[in-house]
Amino acid sequence: MLKLKEIKKDYKTGDFVQHALKGINLSFRENEFVAVLGPSGSGKTTLLNIIGGLDRYSSGDLIIDGKSTKRFNDKDWDAYRNHAIGFVFQSYNLISHISVLENVEMGMTLSGEGVSSRRKKALDLLDKVGLKAHANKKPNQLSGGQMQRVAIARALANDPKIILADEPTGALDSKTSTQIMELIKKISKDKLVIMVTHNKELAESYATRIVELKDGELLNDSKPFEGENKDGSLNISKTAMSFFTALRLSFGNIKTKKGRTFLTAFASSIGIIGIALILSLSNGFNIEVENFEANSLSQSPIMITNQTVQMDEATLSELTGKGDLEKYPSDKKIYAQDDLKDTIVHTNKITSDFVDYLSDMDMSNVSGISYIKGTNVNLVNQNKDNYNFVNGDLSIIGGVLPENPNDEDGLLEKNYDVLAGSVSDEAGLVLIVNSRNQISASILNGLGFDEDASFDEVLNKELKVVINDDYYKKIGNNFTIETDLEKLYNSEDSIPVKIMAIVRGKEDKELITSGSGLYYTASLVDKVIEKNKNSAIVKAQEGASYNVLTHQSFDEKMTKDDFLAYLGADVIPSAIYIYPKDFETKDSIINYLDEYNEGKSEDEVIQYTDMAEMISSLSGSIMDAITIVLVAFSSISLVVSSIMIGIITYISVLERTKEIGILRALGARKKDITRVFNAETFIIGVFSGLLGVAIAYLLTIPTNIIIENLSGLANVAKLNPVHALILIIISLTLTIIGGFIPALMASKKDPVVALRTE
Repeated sequence: MLKLKEIKKDYKTGDFVQHALKGINLSFRENEFVAVLGPSGSGKTTLLNIIGGLDRYSSGDLIIDGKSTKRFNDKDWDAYRNHAIGFVFQSYNLISHISVLENVEMGMTLSGEGVSSRRKKALDLLDKVGLKAHANKKPNQLSGGQMQRVAIARALANDPKIILADEPTGALDSKTSTQIMELIKKISKDKLVIMVTHNKELAESYATRIVELKDGELLNDSKPFEGENKDGSLNISKTAMSFFTALRLSFGNIKTKKGRTFLTAFASSIGIIGIALILSLSNGFNIEVENFEANSLSQSPIMITNQTVQMDEATLSELTGKGDLEKYPSDKKIYAQDDLKDTIVHTNKITSDFVDYLSDMDMSNVSGISYIKGTNVNLVNQNKDNYNFVNGDLSIIGGVLPENPNDEDGLLEKNYDVLAGSVSDEAGLVLIVNSRNQISASILNGLGFDEDASFDEVLNKELKVVINDDYYKKIGNNFTIETDLEKLYNSEDSIPVKIMAIVRGKEDKELITSGSGLYYTASLVDKVIEKNKNSAIVKAQEGASYNVLTHQSFDEKMTKDDFLAYLGADVIPSAIYIYPKDFETKDSIINYLDEYNEGKSEDEVIQYTDMAEMISSLSGSIMDAITIVLVAFSSISLVVSSIMIGIITYISVLERTKEIGILRALGARKKDITRVFNAETFIIGVFSGLLGVAIAYLLTIPTNIIIENLSGLANVAKLNPVHALILIIISLTLTIIGGFIPALMASKKDPVVALRTE
């Protein structure tokens, strides 16, 4: 069954070589009780460790069931120890932090036996050694003799062919020693038992064969065996420890060090706490910004103007000098660079086709739309016997109120409070005041008020819109401006208009309603254009290449089309403002505008400015930048935590060195040992992450109180569950990384040396 053929074992220390075994030749029967005697240093324990696969012979061969072990690798030796060998040690070598039952089960667990099967076998074995009633106790709750009985039960668990006992009674009293020896003798009836002992008397009383060693050589063999080994009966299927088993082992160890584990987890969670708080605040502020945007920015206009500033990736690359040309070239050549305005300014060619395309848009997505044609509206006011222009430029006094293209509440109703009067689609004027009920003094003066005015005085104030044929008088080939304002005011063709309403932006819409002024309804502008498009000055200007009013040439600042629009000709709009109903419908409008550009050349493309997107992306970028910086600082503590976990794991490796030796003796592979310590860091990592997230969540309560007292914003700090989960995963990952090297070191420990550790 077992044969040692010229087994030698040498230990090298520098140039010094110690010969522990010097060519041992021994054969063993399948069933016998062999006692190995000899003085200290004779090689007894070395011989036992080589037979048990804990140590490797330097030369010779260990033959098991006719099979040479010369080509055995680590996995083969691990499987051999698990299935063929049962160890009984002088110091019992039980794992202290798991139960008696779990100690007995450990070998079967490593061999992959099912839970119910190994539990039944373990209880049966404990019953045989008289300890079934103590199955759920921890080893330190037993006497020395009882612990050795547990060790014997564990050695028998996988039904090995060979039991190796190293001074099994060395730590026991004589009475208990006798009981243990009787038990071992009983086992030897159907197994090979090899026992190392100093006690010759004990050996002679119980052993069936005595082998004596001296100075690493075989001195005497009382019953030598020269029989041949049979082939093929040795089962050495591979062992494997599941991660669940590793977790259970590590959790049991951690429970014995609760205080240290908690402090370690807390220390490593500090970085998680910091990042979680930062993300909570960032998340809360982003929610506040999103709410603010939904309330205040959702109906910010999408603006389509004659010229837009483009800041796409290609443009930014050109502006920052990151184009195709290399920096600081050596060649003697000057290259042309586009002017800044040509680079970033895009000219939109708004055509009638585009206007028609917009008219087919789904207007249920639109809260309001303005077509800006730059038409001048000449308003004359009568104040008693005095007459004056309210203004001569639409851009100064306000603008055109957006049209409501559907039957639902439009932009005005959603964003403004009507303070007096009512707003309708009729041709008229609307006075918009700011949050302090203010309006430009020049407008008030133009309306005939030297100081403040009451709503009643302003409401229904009547003005007259002067048409071109009254305002511009043709004399020969020239045009002059009529200066008799009373005449203009009282002309039959002048259009009477009233201030139909006074409105003010809602408090939660201040960002898009902060302006003030005198606004025209779209129907008033249409009415003015209808009156003026066929006027004499418009006809004359359409046929002339110069400004018919000033006789000057047109330029980029004032083109012929611009001046025709100013005079009231029916021209293509110079700008279009589209006001979405909300953010969702804004996306639909954007998609619709993008579809128009598909397949168009660069010159034909219509670019737009999304005001809400500009503001929200700016605020989002600022918040993201702040968050990244703060998280980066907090992450430093995560790195420190990872290093600390490595140190703690290394300490744990030192503390559990003997456990490493026990597991290796039971057949655990190196990767199983690594798995045990990875499991320990896994538990600490999860606990650390959960602790950090829990503490951060609790800290959001005082944080929210402080922020509310300082800014009035309630419940700003809100920890996103997704962020919490990610932080737990990060904590787990960094902890495992931190403990990986110590876990690897643990797997490389010599099992023989590990078993000697106290």
